[in-house]
Amino acid sequence: MNGLSDDPHGGSRLGPKASEDEQPTQVHTRALTLRAMIPNAITAAALGSGLTGIRFAIDANWGAAVVAVIIAGLLDGLDGRIARALKAQSRFGAELDSLADSLSFGTAPAIIIFLWSLSAEPRIGWFAALAFAICCALRLARFNAQIDVSDQPHKSLGFLTGVPAPLGAGLAFAPFYLWMATGLDELRNPIFVGVWLVAIALLMISNMATPSWTSIRPRRGIRLEVLALVGLLFAALLVEPWWTLSAICAGYLLLLPYTLFRYARIKRRG
Repeated sequence: MNGLSDDPHGGSRLGPKASEDEQPTQVHTRALTLRAMIPNAITAAALGSGLTGIRFAIDANWGAAVVAVIIAGLLDGLDGRIARALKAQSRFGAELDSLADSLSFGTAPAIIIFLWSLSAEPRIGWFAALAFAICCALRLARFNAQIDVSDQPHKSLGFLTGVPAPLGAGLAFAPFYLWMATGLDELRNPIFVGVWLVAIALLMISNMATPSWTSIRPRRGIRLEVLALVGLLFAALLVEPWWTLSAICAGYLLLLPYTLFRYARIKRRG
């Protein structure tokens, strides 16, 4: 963000249409504080991890490519929480986060999946990859545009709008998880993968209510059981990572209809 406001006609106030006697506005930028550097450094690490996945894909190292994007998703889940814990939120951090998300969870997965499967049908496959990358960017742009909007029905009730970009990237890789787990070449079919990729892209830009951490927060009485489940899930990721990731994707997709039902019920009560 450069701090300059635009006029109603779309021209910058410092552009060529500005009046000759209008004095340029001086823009003062503040250096990042040490506290703000920590979450932004994590965001930069997530960006580096996501884009490195493209390099692995170019070398046909598919497993490493997908794991790099997953690591980017884990880092993305940390930066915002650390920023809030340190009270280091900033407009710069929000813009950097959105840019990193667009590249790590839109561009990188699209290229990786294209090289892995869709390149067998380059014309159709490339448009499917483009659809995913563009829809991810549109979702993030919509999120940024609504940051200061007070009227957000989904958010006010504790839900999200559309599938978040990191989860969208994770869901996009579902055919790859199953392919790694089973070895079935049918799961690499470019038509199947292309249709799946476009479907996930549409879920990202949809207006449907989707789960948030607030909406699925466990009750106090079962929190020990949830901790045990997390421990088992982590062990399963180490022992059978591709089957476990496939199960996580299936669980999230099964949670979507329940979320819609719950949102409708809460909205009727309100």
